[in-house]
Amino acid sequence: MEYLADIKGKIVESILSIYSKNYNITDLVFDRCKKEFVGDYTLVTFAFSKNVGESPELVGNKIGEFLLNNKWIHSYNVIKGFLNIQMTDEFWIKNVLYFQNTSITKILHYQSEPKNFLIEYCSPNTNKPLHLGHIRNVLLGWSMRNILKAKSYDVSTTQVINDRGIAICKSMWAWKQFANGATPQSTGIKGDHFVGDYYVMFENKFKEEYAQWQSTSQANDIYTNSKKESESSDDFFKRYKNDYFNKISEIGAQAREMLLQWEAQVPEVLELWKRMNAWVYEGFEVTHKKLNIHFNSCYYESQTYLLGKEIVQQGLDKQVFYREADGSVWVDLESKGLDKKILLRSDGTSVYITQDLGTAQQRHKELNKDHYIYVVADEQDYHFKVLFETLKLLEEPYANGLYHLAYGMVELPTGRMKSREGTVVDADDLIDEVESEAKLVAEERGEIVHLSDEEKSKVYHQIGMAALKYFMLKVQAKKRMIFDPKESVDMQGNTGPYIVNAYVRIKSIERRQAIESIDQYNEIIVEQEKELLKLIMEYPGIVDEAVKQYDPSGIANYCYSLAKEFHRFYHDCRILNAETEEQKKWRLTLCKIVSDYLNHGMQCLGIDMPDRM
Repeated sequence: MEYLADIKGKIVESILSIYSKNYNITDLVFDRCKKEFVGDYTLVTFAFSKNVGESPELVGNKIGEFLLNNKWIHSYNVIKGFLNIQMTDEFWIKNVLYFQNTSITKILHYQSEPKNFLIEYCSPNTNKPLHLGHIRNVLLGWSMRNILKAKSYDVSTTQVINDRGIAICKSMWAWKQFANGATPQSTGIKGDHFVGDYYVMFENKFKEEYAQWQSTSQANDIYTNSKKESESSDDFFKRYKNDYFNKISEIGAQAREMLLQWEAQVPEVLELWKRMNAWVYEGFEVTHKKLNIHFNSCYYESQTYLLGKEIVQQGLDKQVFYREADGSVWVDLESKGLDKKILLRSDGTSVYITQDLGTAQQRHKELNKDHYIYVVADEQDYHFKVLFETLKLLEEPYANGLYHLAYGMVELPTGRMKSREGTVVDADDLIDEVESEAKLVAEERGEIVHLSDEEKSKVYHQIGMAALKYFMLKVQAKKRMIFDPKESVDMQGNTGPYIVNAYVRIKSIERRQAIESIDQYNEIIVEQEKELLKLIMEYPGIVDEAVKQYDPSGIANYCYSLAKEFHRFYHDCRILNAETEEQKKWRLTLCKIVSDYLNHGMQCLGIDMPDRM
């Protein structure tokens, strides 16, 4: 790491010495040499050749000659605007000794500025279990927490749980109507699944009621008087569904009445609400443990939905917000490329953005973080633009530290999911499926037959989680993706198990031969060894980029590249039966370094690595 930085520094020094021009290391286009060139690293000279008025080839040759005075440089060649540099064996040896003797934590912490973060992620509803979309959300939030902690930043996590509203009342209504006192304990059904079943039951009952109503004279009259020109009855009734729920539906009226009773703090309704939410929280916690994630704090919409009115008044006092004739309060964001947004209705009630303004302010008072990351699907992109710009107008001290980590929809090969129809893939079912696939893979390999059933189950879970988490995180957060459980456990593809296999191979070697520290090496460094070391040297930059972009996918794909290069090294180079004892120790040390970096990278993704598979 520091030796590669030394080379870059020498390049900057050469430009100053030859051309009397200052150049920043960060502006250098300096990367691993392409396979078709001879060399280890390539400096692209096109950019600054224009500044010095000489051809890229001439600039390359002058810099190359200057660099030959450095002990790390063996030779160079120039092809057009590409200066290809070949390093001495001493350069690679020094790097191996550095990696051997320096912890990854120390390397990543080097020159890091103290920062602190709050990451909000997951934020589920209490009327249904966590599903496939939540898994992507959770894995993104948790991996960013791990990546930031790897840089020794202070990181806390939280979630805002939507534990109130009409959706929760639908589950409550259905339970009262049809449960006959059943509980998760009496039925053996996990709490969040149990409550979610009643939400689906409500929607099915509502669907039946709505279908029956559509054949009534009332429905025909409304269709005749309210349809758009040439609108079919099917299209109309799809559009009218929400109006029917709010204006005509009997069970809709009963659910809405339950919501009013909740707001009025009717004891019977409050007791049922607390009991059903408790069932859901118990279920959520089981899923969290399977995914090995947790939260430092939780906020509940039942406690935060009235927040924000004070901040609205502050905005009115500052003349940042304005009041309409009907009493409603608005913010005008048209100058920011957005539009006008209501903050308080004419009756004085809050909207979602009001609550989020209040929650943001309260959290900053409690936690005083530099950065606040919201992990929420890209469907809410506009909402967060409005939220952030509004807080900037209010001149809140934390407003410039807000970030929406938006992620795209995740689907299965069979298509999209619909929670109201009960076709959502529950997180627990998906976890069970990838573990089953992992079990098949492990049993086919036959390497853990000697383990106890408990140890086997742990390995199946670790491989399954590696498959699930890696597959979710290797795709850039902003992109939509399709998750295929079978593809995720493919041992030959760009998958978690493929990376785990590289790590397990090294652990198998370590069980056969203890790895000793080295302090020198006198053999020739082969190409496969160099390629591994080049990748190791790139790791700090990969982590820094993940922090900069708030995106773990770079680390995920780095782990795949490192595993792939190791598999090549393992196939091409003898390790335990190397030609000399010195070479064996050297290659064992390389293996240990690779395993450490694979493990660290996968830990950043929230993946625990098994020793066997």
